[in-house]
Amino acid sequence: MSDVYVLDWVRTPRGKASPKGGLHEMSALDLLTGLQAALAERTGLDGVDDVMIGVASQVGEQGADLARTANLLSGWSAPGVTLNRFCASGIDAVATTAARIRAGDHTLAVAGGVESVSRVPIFSDGGALWSDPEVVTAVGSVHMGIAADLNATREGFGREELDAYAVETHQKAAAAWESGAFDRSVVRLNDLARDELIRPGIDAAALAALPPAFAERPDEDALVLSRYEAIEHLHTPGTSPQMADGAALLLLGTREQADRLGIAPRARIVSSATATCDPVLMLTAGQEAMETAIARAGLTPDDMDVFEFAEAFAALCLRFRRDLGAGPDRMNPNGGTMAMGHAFGATGAIMVGGAIDELERRHGRYAVAGVSGAAGLGVGVVLERVSHDH
Repeated sequence: MSDVYVLDWVRTPRGKASPKGGLHEMSALDLLTGLQAALAERTGLDGVDDVMIGVASQVGEQGADLARTANLLSGWSAPGVTLNRFCASGIDAVATTAARIRAGDHTLAVAGGVESVSRVPIFSDGGALWSDPEVVTAVGSVHMGIAADLNATREGFGREELDAYAVETHQKAAAAWESGAFDRSVVRLNDLARDELIRPGIDAAALAALPPAFAERPDEDALVLSRYEAIEHLHTPGTSPQMADGAALLLLGTREQADRLGIAPRARIVSSATATCDPVLMLTAGQEAMETAIARAGLTPDDMDVFEFAEAFAALCLRFRRDLGAGPDRMNPNGGTMAMGHAFGATGAIMVGGAIDELERRHGRYAVAGVSGAAGLGVGVVLERVSHDH
């Protein structure tokens, strides 16, 4: 079996998921082809075995195998496939592509994700999971924010703790942009050069004034209370991930392919894992997948220099930090999706790439990235920096 390396990666800035957002004028296809051009220019790429793209809402403009369509428009001869593991789609594309290279099916491939939430809104695929009342009741399909409030209630986190985390992630994201942490990987598209959702001046007082965001859903509360003892509505728009438009692509390959292209590999993909949990709790599966991937690599959380965890509501971030001993310096050191935006299909790919960038900055060895998704899904990936220190 071949070791699998990340040779390089690129992402778009994340735009607001609204008609006023900086990427709204570009379709998901435009975002992908723009990044394909940038990746080819940076790497001298002359062809790949396949392109796998995570997309959560595969309908309308985001339907009909975006990966293959983008390849045709970009002049790439690769086949192309899209996958949907909800918010974990992008990271699963990376993990699945790595597995195929490890198995010998491919030697060089592109993995990533895309979502234009401003053009193809959340839930617009009308799947039974959200639209069929019988299915919703049978599986316990609640809104992500309801699941977040249930987790906060069960873990005993209060509003002040949740709000404090939100302030922290915005401050870290703003500082990271100012320090140039994202300069290497972000590709300007449609004249947007930076993640546009960050609010560096946000403070606890402003967050404390916000009302709960998910308190007016009595049917979903009843579904929760049929299975759990209590739910208190604690999350607000300020402690929830902000929906965004964006995309990311990673070039994965063997050492031989890296040598052929004259590229110094940046990281080795060590292990990956998927996990599930009760759909009503929903959002704990990402943490479980990360824990499993770490154990599968023969490592412990103490071995990790960086944790990139998709910020699916503040309560899950506090739980993660507590359980894995991941302080602010190691967990999302450059902010996360609550500050910079959550472009569903793209987020996991951005997490993996961001972990590599940060490992290089701090000359660390190991990182883990992970995402929780709808219906109680999670994916985690462990990475090892390839040292070129002499």
